Amino acid sequence: MGAAGSKLEKALGDQFPEGERYFGLENFGNTCYCNSVLQALYFCVPFREQLLEYYANNKNQGDAEENLLTCLADLFTQISSQKKKTGVIAPKRFVQRVKKQNELFRSYMHQDAHEFLNFLLNELVDILEKESRAAKSSPETSSPSENTANGPKSAHANGVQREPLVTWVHKNFQGILTNETRCLRCETVTARDETFLDLSLDIEQNSSITSCLKNFSSTETLNAEDKFFCDKCCSLQEAQKRMKIKKPPHILVIHLKRFKYIEQLGRYKKLSYRVVFPLELKLSNTMEDADLEYSLFAVVVHVGSGPNHGHYVSLVKSHNHWLFFDDENVEMIDESAVQTFFGSAQEYSSNTDHGYILFYESQAAVTSKS
Repeated sequence: MGAAGSKLEKALGDQFPEGERYFGLENFGNTCYCNSVLQALYFCVPFREQLLEYYANNKNQGDAEENLLTCLADLFTQISSQKKKTGVIAPKRFVQRVKKQNELFRSYMHQDAHEFLNFLLNELVDILEKESRAAKSSPETSSPSENTANGPKSAHANGVQREPLVTWVHKNFQGILTNETRCLRCETVTARDETFLDLSLDIEQNSSITSCLKNFSSTETLNAEDKFFCDKCCSLQEAQKRMKIKKPPHILVIHLKRFKYIEQLGRYKKLSYRVVFPLELKLSNTMEDADLEYSLFAVVVHVGSGPNHGHYVSLVKSHNHWLFFDDENVEMIDESAVQTFFGSAQEYSSNTDHGYILFYESQAAVTSKS
């Protein structure tokens, strides 16, 4: 990597961002699914900053047991405090912890990067929530650091029901969806809110993220055996149902459903469809009137023609430069190269590198900081 590292430093020259580190991650036998997601999260700057702050506030607790959060914080701290600007780091402790925690990731089989991202974010949330509850139950041991780790505590108005804790992981990734169902007989609308850390979108050939989001929020009619039980009519009725984004997240993670179960084949197939993902995304299917602007900063790419084998790499935008991370290797790429990962317009194509998980940051979050 020495040569590749110095090549990257030469390519950036005096434009190498102050204090930034670009490190490849060693592969421990099919751990590219993990490496590609870690790079995307490392370059999710608000998440990285809060994780490093958490580590700084909690590293002195010598008796604290090792968990996935401490291993991730340790890894990110290790990368950010390197003396060299580029190189390779072996995320050994983190990978061992993942395998110990979840048997899904123990084998050397090809794993799914989206499943891993989901598992990781939910696990981090669980750890932060447990820590917060433990701190609340022993006030004499709680310190100001818990507040920064878990965000402000929200109390319920009447003090009876415990509100769900909003951790800094939630503050970055969590949005709220509203599932609206309108009874076609009495016109009553029933709305149910649900939280999400990422959006999984069905894809079609020669489409775009905007059209996939429109389909996600399109109105569906419930009739025949799918009728809806209306509380007001006290009976099953025809209804219209739609999903809207009530509260968009700061970091919008979009998972493209590229692996589809084909009934006739009795197995999963990879959809290599061309789905255009823009560098700047306007989110218009929200409950707020104004379009929300998001900027793409990372893409996890699946390389390969099938669901059970292949490789993962990631593209990352850092300080207005695009970088390509492939396990140990890191190189600069031109912004125009991002469109080569949209997918294939024909079913059989030699290009098997397709965007799989997209990371967008809300520009409202960026402008409010600056």
